[in-house]
Amino acid sequence: MSLSLTFSDLQLQAQIIGGFIMLIWGLEVLDQLLLRHRLNRFGIIPRTLNGLRGIVFAPLLHGTWKHLVANTLPLAVLGWFTLLNGVIEFAIATAAIWLLSGLGVWLFAPSRSLHIGASGIIFGYFGFLLSRSYFEQDLLSALVSVMVALLYGPLIWGILPARKQGISWQGHLFGFLGGIATARYLPELTQWLNML
Repeated sequence: MSLSLTFSDLQLQAQIIGGFIMLIWGLEVLDQLLLRHRLNRFGIIPRTLNGLRGIVFAPLLHGTWKHLVANTLPLAVLGWFTLLNGVIEFAIATAAIWLLSGLGVWLFAPSRSLHIGASGIIFGYFGFLLSRSYFEQDLLSALVSVMVALLYGPLIWGILPARKQGISWQGHLFGFLGGIATARYLPELTQWLNML
């Protein structure tokens, strides 16, 4: 990991993170005020054909304002830390985490459950940032890992089975594991993308 940020880099990072947050907020406004929560049916429904589309759409949807508010700040902070190494690696990490967390939920979550929310990506960024220094073994990655652990260390409890209804601990778990796998295979994924 290298860090040489210019003002234009910071502007681009703010546009990317801000754009994603505006998108999920805009969708929630549309869903709650006009569509009466009908977009939520596009979430992940495990082991169903219709539920497969949720792998793509679930991170963009939230059940309540409280759910969306709770996801916004960690998504911005952990997303920004992930973006520090460049837009290409951020895009690869985000896509891999998005896919792996959604696929894990679709395969292993209880039948007839509905899973929505960006927390799979949040936990994915968390796992990615914590484990990246192990795979890269450089000082900057280690410093970022320490900062993430200090800021969001208690998130780790979210990967354990939760008895609280409405919390997709499976999304948290598979996001976290997807983040670790992404950190491990990021050089190979980047090389593969460069060959295309």
